Amino acid sequence: MTAAELLRRGLSDHRRALAGWCVGIAAYVALVASIFPSVESSPEFDKLIESYPDVLKNRFGIGEGGSITTGAGYLDIELFSFMLPLLVLVLAIGSGARAVAGEEDAGRLELVLAYPVRRRDAVLAKGAAVAVEVAAACSAAELIILAFDPLVGLDLSAGRLAEGLAYLAALGLFYGWAALAVGAAVPSRALAIGVPAGAAAAAYLVNGRHDVAGWLDPFRFLSPFWLAGSSPLQGGVDAVGVVVIGVVGVAVLVAGSRLIERRDLETP
Repeated sequence: MTAAELLRRGLSDHRRALAGWCVGIAAYVALVASIFPSVESSPEFDKLIESYPDVLKNRFGIGEGGSITTGAGYLDIELFSFMLPLLVLVLAIGSGARAVAGEEDAGRLELVLAYPVRRRDAVLAKGAAVAVEVAAACSAAELIILAFDPLVGLDLSAGRLAEGLAYLAALGLFYGWAALAVGAAVPSRALAIGVPAGAAAAAYLVNGRHDVAGWLDPFRFLSPFWLAGSSPLQGGVDAVGVVVIGVVGVAVLVAGSRLIERRDLETP
């Protein structure tokens, strides 16, 4: 069994779950987008938002001059500020934790690694499978947004939409590969899920609260949510931040591929 075969097997084993995720994400995005005409025709939403404190506006990605009655502002608030990242992260972390720790819990990992393939290559192949799943989920969201753009008058910038989805993919890869790396380092699926999920929650909290909790401010540089910006469709993303998230994610994956070679694998 080669690394390429491991990649194919990983995708094949989870194709139904991935299809379900893509359909679910597409349906949710379609529902949110279909409501936009009602919001666009109600300027009182903007008046209401103007009364919000600045920290709350920043928390939901409402930048200077932002408006919920524009397509970009509406999707930034309703999708990109919370729900879409959450869905992508749940998919990625679950996939990463299942890739190594889940196989080990089920007693299959030792059999897989008995084939003539190095452990590190097997982990990298499973990391590639996680990347394909994240890319599929982001692509499903993109296709629905592009389909609804002319239908409901979102009037989006294709470039900024691509940037926003690249940012989502980078987030998913970072935390998904972190889950895979934890599972490669320790024989615990619970830790493989809990560690990256806890780190993501903490990073999101730092990004949303550093303005009001001064002691959090120095830590905002450690938050992937802060690095790329909070309103991708209105203000664009920081390309350097996205690259940093991606590079650190690759480093985490490589570290996991090295750590698995330093321990014995448990069998049930």
